[in-house]
Amino acid sequence: MTIEHVVDAALEKLPARLRRAREKRNMTLTELSTRTGISSSTLSRLESGQRRTTMKLVMQIAMELEVPLADLVAAPSVQDPRVQLPRPRTLGRTVLPLTRQTTEPKAYKLVIPASETESVLRTHAGYEWLYVLSGTLRLRLGPHDIELGPGEVAEFPTEQPHWFGSTGRGQVELLSLFGTQGEMMHVRAHTRRSDITAQDCVEFAGREASLSMATE
Repeated sequence: MTIEHVVDAALEKLPARLRRAREKRNMTLTELSTRTGISSSTLSRLESGQRRTTMKLVMQIAMELEVPLADLVAAPSVQDPRVQLPRPRTLGRTVLPLTRQTTEPKAYKLVIPASETESVLRTHAGYEWLYVLSGTLRLRLGPHDIELGPGEVAEFPTEQPHWFGSTGRGQVELLSLFGTQGEMMHVRAHTRRSDITAQDCVEFAGREASLSMATE
C-alpha cells in the first residue's frame, strides 16, 4: 500500500471518527462550534465528508474533545497477509489442502515424517497422482516396491493395493492430486526423474479444478 493510499484511507474514516468522538462527549455541533470557533455548518460538513479538512481544524477539534489526535487520523492497520491454513494430521502425516474448491481432482501437499515407515496396503475408489518435492518417497503398489526422489512422479488407480510413506531416511514432502472418479491425470506412471517442476504441478492442479467446474 502506497503512502497516498494510506492517507486516503485515513481521511475516508475521519468524518465518522469526528462524529463518534463528539457524540461520546455528549456535545452538540453548536457547543463544539462555540468552543472551537469553527462554524456549525463547517463542522457538519466535516462530519458528513462534504468538506476536506485541514490539520489545523482536526487539531482544534481534538483538543476540545480531549481525544488523542491519532484516534482521529490514524491510518488503518495493515493486517498480516499470510493465510493461516489448518494443519490437519492423518496417521502421523500433515495434509494441507491447496485449494478450497469442492470439485475434483483435489490437490494436497503432504508432509510425511521419517518415522512413518510401516507399510499397510489399502484400497479405495479413485485415482492418485504424486509428485515428490523433497526427500525420498517409498511407494508400494501391488507387487512393486519403489523409491521416488525429488522431481519424480507416479500415478495409479487406488483400487490397487497401495501404500506410500518414508524410507526412514528423512522427512518427505509431496504434492498429491486425488479424484474419486478414477480419472487418469494425463501423466503416465514412471520412476525416472521428471522434467515437471513444482510450479507445473500447482498450475496443473488449478487447471484440473477449473475444467471440473466448467463441466458441471
